[in-house]
Amino acid sequence: MSESARSDPNRFWNPYAAGVALGLVLLATHLVMGHGLGAVTASYRLGVATLDTVAPGHVRSVPALAEVVRQRSALDHWLVFEVLGMVLGGLLGAWSAGRLSREVARGPTFGAVPRLALAASGGVLMGFAGRLARGCTSGQALSGGALLSVGSWAFMFSVFAGGYITAYFVRRQWR
Repeated sequence: MSESARSDPNRFWNPYAAGVALGLVLLATHLVMGHGLGAVTASYRLGVATLDTVAPGHVRSVPALAEVVRQRSALDHWLVFEVLGMVLGGLLGAWSAGRLSREVARGPTFGAVPRLALAASGGVLMGFAGRLARGCTSGQALSGGALLSVGSWAFMFSVFAGGYITAYFVRRQWR
């Protein structure tokens, strides 16, 4: 994909329409499931299901892990399907905007392998942090923020502050 095609603002979804759609999904989730959006529970359950396949004895011996598989499969939870829907929705959104391609978004001075390594390590770090914070950024910001949770608002201000501070150190990689 050419640089002009990637930077063409007409190839993105309208942010207001996307925001309204996300708000309606959040409202529907609260009405139908009685809970807000989030992803950290799904990744945790996927990890427990994987560990249960490899070392079921260990899963049964750790109370926090055993609780997940005690009554049913670790993957038998609505948030697992929500995250699957997010992945499919992201693919559909990229495809419908003409932005679905096999490329690694990176700056001209930064290689694809380091970019993927940083993305993977950042994802793992966010997963652990999400479990410690009792919610991922989507759960804290969207669901907690919509419920006017003070802790969620403090979390999001911290996320944005951390993002701005980190951007100062890595922005030269994108020039």
